[in-house]
Amino acid sequence: MLNLLGFIHWNVNPEIFSLGFLSVRWYGLLFASGFLIGYYIGEKMLKSENVNSKWIDSLFFYIIIATVVGARLGHVFFYGWDYYSQNPAEIIKVWHGGLASHGGAIGILIAMFLHSKLITKRTMLWTLDRILVPTALVAAFIRLGNLMNSEIYGIETTMPWGIIFERNGEIVAKHPTQLYEALAYLVSFGILTYLYWRTSSKNRPGLLMGAFFILMFSARFFIEFIKEDQEAFEAGMMLNMGQWLSIPFILTGIFLVVRAIKKPEIIFKNK
Repeated sequence: MLNLLGFIHWNVNPEIFSLGFLSVRWYGLLFASGFLIGYYIGEKMLKSENVNSKWIDSLFFYIIIATVVGARLGHVFFYGWDYYSQNPAEIIKVWHGGLASHGGAIGILIAMFLHSKLITKRTMLWTLDRILVPTALVAAFIRLGNLMNSEIYGIETTMPWGIIFERNGEIVAKHPTQLYEALAYLVSFGILTYLYWRTSSKNRPGLLMGAFFILMFSARFFIEFIKEDQEAFEAGMMLNMGQWLSIPFILTGIFLVVRAIKKPEIIFKNK
C-alpha cells in the first residue's frame, strides 16, 4: 500500500560529515546559507537607497545574534521550560536542536530597536520594513533544515506526497509540514520583494513589516492544524502553542498595514 501510494521514505542523516569534534550538519549549512543570501539581498536593498554602508555590516551582526539567541530562548521558555529549568546547562547547547521562530521574531524586534537607536537614528519601523523582506527567505531555508533533521512534521496523511520519517521510527506517512511552511515563506518573500521594488510600500512605515507578520504567521497558524504537537503539554489544547503565539503577530500586522495605508508617504533623505 505504501509503495502504491508512492510515499517518500525519508532517512537522511542530519550530519553531512564530522572531523573529530567538528560536525557539519545540514541544518547549520542551510541556516548559514539563508543568512548569507539574505545579507546579499538586504545589502542590495539598502544600497539602492544610498544608506550609510557602515549600517549594513552592523545590521547583519545584530540580526544573527538576535535570531539565534531569541529563537533559542523562545524554545526554552515557550516549549521546554520544564526540562530546561532542571537542566540549565542545556540551554546554551543550540547544536542539540530547539529553536522557536516566534522567539527569533521577538529577538529581531529587540535588536532592531537597539540598532535604530544606536546606529541608524531612524525609526525602528524603517529598519524592520527592510530587513524583514529577506528574513522571509531565511525562514524558508530554516524549515528545509528542519526537514533534513526529520523534525517538526505533521500528522498522518494518505496524500501521495506524504513522507515516512524512518529516522524517527515512523512507519506511516506524515504531512511534510516543513515543506509546506518553506513554500509559504518563499511565496511571502516573493510578495514582499514585489512590494518593496515595484510599489511605494517602503515609503509607508510599517507596511512591509505588517505584511510580513500577516503572511508569515497566518501561514504558520493554519499549517499548525496538521502539525504534530511539539511538546506533550499541547495535547488537548484547542490551539497549540505555535498558534497562540502567532495570533498577536497577525493582529499587529493588520494594525500596521491599516495604519500605514492611512498615513501619508514618508521619503527619507540621507545625510
